[in-house]
This record gives sequence, structure tokens and C-alpha cells, in this order.
Amino acid sequence: MRNYRRFKIIILSIFVLLVVAGGVGYANRGALSALGYDWFLSDRVESSFEGSYKPLTDRPVTDVPPQVDNPFSMLLMGVDAREKERGRSDTLIYTVIRPQDGKVLMVSIPRDTYTEIVGKDKEDKIAHAYSFGGPEMAVNTVEKLFSAKVDHYASINFQGFIKVVDTLGGISLPITEDIVNKGKDHEKFTVKGNLDNYTGLDALRFVRYREDAGGDMSRTERNRQFLEALVSKASSMKQWTKIPEILDIIGDNFLTDLPPHSMSELAKKFLQTGHEIKSYTLKGEGKRMGTQNLWYFIADEQDLAAVRSTITTWLNPDIDAAQLTVPSEISQ
Repeated sequence: MRNYRRFKIIILSIFVLLVVAGGVGYANRGALSALGYDWFLSDRVESSFEGSYKPLTDRPVTDVPPQVDNPFSMLLMGVDAREKERGRSDTLIYTVIRPQDGKVLMVSIPRDTYTEIVGKDKEDKIAHAYSFGGPEMAVNTVEKLFSAKVDHYASINFQGFIKVVDTLGGISLPITEDIVNKGKDHEKFTVKGNLDNYTGLDALRFVRYREDAGGDMSRTERNRQFLEALVSKASSMKQWTKIPEILDIIGDNFLTDLPPHSMSELAKKFLQTGHEIKSYTLKGEGKRMGTQNLWYFIADEQDLAAVRSTITTWLNPDIDAAQLTVPSEISQ
């Protein structure tokens, strides 16, 4: 378990869509109150994400905007898609957001997790659900895995991260030695170690790297490190003039079933209440399986049961915030 109290903004919970607006806002709360957010950013946020609204096709759509007062769950997905590809969800984070007490649970699901792909009548890597059937199949598959509802989803194309990072002037990454991707069937690249600053392309290659000994778990950890570095840089940014440009970049690479107004209201709530994030990664082990001897991540059944119980607790609005924990804390 890692408790990320040092994160400066909660907007990561809706996956970087408001990372700059919220980051600058939280770092300058005296200058940007909820009222100031309404004056300066609310309209801009909503206009930037008008084209990002994409309801799930297999669920009813109403004219009433979703409420963001009570605990709700959201599946966050980082999609590796190039040009017009649908792509695969390389990053999957089941998130429970509790606006009333500022608590957020983030459960990372390794991309190679072997599970039933709902709607495909087969078991496969969970990352393939998105490529098979878009956000609908990914959401339904995660609901099956965790035996828990997914109220909303948000996905962002990693290609958009390149532009965001470069617009922010680069970010710091924990790379202590050169990263070299040179496998026969892999994209070839090298990212130098021990640099003070890394470009958007460097960052994308950092999260895509596939040839270290840790496999899927290490890749999940690098995704987390990248998001933390991005949030940290956005939180310290003082150049307000860049906010519209970055919001537009994210909006062009972002999809969600939360309407722009609901996203804006959620951002404003966390500017008022603050936040605390508890993060956890599904436990298990890697092994090769099947006629093609492919590599899969097999979730530990006891840990999976603990995660399911944790999610149920976090979604219960009657549970006191002091009782909210994650599986590793429960087992201590």
C-alpha cells in the first residue's frame, strides 16, 4: 500500500482531464477558491471536453447529469492507440471516489491479468477487452473481475501525453540507468538514465518499456510513477496561460461518460475539500499458458477477494472515513 498524501490534486482521479486546472488551483488555493474556479476555469473546462463525452452504448442515457456527491466508481484507462486504431488499455485503474470526505481508492489491474472477457465468451488478457469491444467491453469485464459496479469510465490516449508533457516543459522520471527496448518483436528505443528532464516521447517510452525482469508488475509501477510525476509538475506550474492549451490537448485525446458539467462540479468539490488517495495493485504471479505459451498474470484469489471486499466498503456512504483502508493494511 502506498498513501499518496503528497499528491497535490485529486483530479488524477478523473485521469488527468483536469490535471493542470486542478493542479494549479490546489497549489494556489488562496487565489483560486471554488468561486474563482467558476469565474476563471469552469466554462473553459466544459468547452474543452464537449467532444469527449461518449456514453456507454449498452447502458441507458438520461437527460439528468450524473451526481458527484455520493461515492461512485470510475474505471480509468490509459489507451495505447496510434492514429485511428482503437488500441488496448495498457493502464487500468478501478477508482472509488468519495467526494463527501475527499477519499479516493485506486486499484491498479495489471494489463496481462487473465480473466473472462465479458461479451467475447473467452478468457484472455484484460487489456484486450478494450481492443475487442471498446470501453463497454472493458467496463463489463472489470465489473465481472471485481464483482462490483463501474459507474463511469474515463480513457485517455497515451499519444496525448506526449503533447501535454512537452507543453509543461518536460517532467522528472526515476530512471537511474539507460532503458533499452531491443526485443525482436518490440519497438526499438533507448531512454537515457539520470537526466534532469524528460520529453513527452521519453515518458511514453518509459511506460511502454517491456523488457525488464519485473514484467507486467514493473510496467504497472512505471505507469504509476509517470502519473505521479505528471501531477507533480502540473501542481507546481505557475504559467496560467498554458491551461487552455493543455485542456484542449487532453480533450482531443480523452473519452468519458461523465458530462463536462459533472466533471467541472467534481473538480470544484475537491478544490473545497482536499483529498487523500490510497493506492493498491492487484497481487498475483506471472506464468506461461496455452498452446502458444503466452505470458499471463494470474490474480491471487485471496487477494482478489480482499479487493472485492474493500471496494464494497469504500462504495458504502455510511462507512466512516477513518475505517477506509486497503488489503495490505487489513492483513497487517
